[in-house]
Parts: sequence; structure tokens; C-alpha cells
Amino acid sequence: MSHPSAPHPLIPVRYGSRDGSGTAGAGRSCPICATSLPSARAHFCSAACKQRAYRLRRVDFSAADATGLARTLKRLGDLAAHTIYECPLCDARFLGTRRCPDCNRFCRALGLGGACPHCDEPLLIAELLGKEVLL
Repeated sequence: MSHPSAPHPLIPVRYGSRDGSGTAGAGRSCPICATSLPSARAHFCSAACKQRAYRLRRVDFSAADATGLARTLKRLGDLAAHTIYECPLCDARFLGTRRCPDCNRFCRALGLGGACPHCDEPLLIAELLGKEVLL
């Protein structure tokens, strides 16, 4: 036992300051918006980023349906860019182009789709999945 009048030995501190004034969080950024963190102990810069991260962790991508996809694209303003259109005269298909460049007529919307990675032809999601997809 030590004598009561002897000074206490120094206790090493492993992680530095707990109030965020240390350099433990230096160089770290928010994983959602990439802004700097307000303290060394913070994982997100704000409550909004924390909530967004929670919602992104809970998304079930296997249950995505075409109706929900169309609703999301419409909300984001990208529905027309992901829609396959077909010319009523020449039956040519276009991705995101509403007017036929050859016939100069408006095309009708067939549904959601994209370009084939092999032949670059516009393909409908319904053709790939074998079911009806409505806009």
C-alpha cells in the first residue's frame, strides 16, 4: 500500500479526451453526405443523416416492384428517361425519346426499361421479367 501523503501515479488515458477536443475524429466525415463530423464521437453529422442511414439499412431490394420503381422515378423526375417509347408509324423503339426522329411523330409509352448491355436495343422490364408492368 502506498502512503497517504504520496502523490497518485499517473493513469494512462487510452483514447484521449471524451468531449471531442482530441484528435481521434480528425479527418473523418459523415458516410451519408461526406461533411466533417461535429465531434470525435459522432458517427453522422446530423439527425437527418442518421435517419437516412437507418432507412437505407432497412430497404428490402429483393421486394422491389415495377410500380414502386415507377413511382420513385416519377418523384425524382426521371420517369421519362427510363421509359421505352414506340413510334406508331415505323415501330421503332426509343429510350427516353418521346418523338420519333425519322417520322417526326409523338411515340406511345410502352413501359419502364433500359438499353440492352449487349446489343444496345431498348428492352422493357416486362419483357425481361415476363409480366405486365404499368406506368
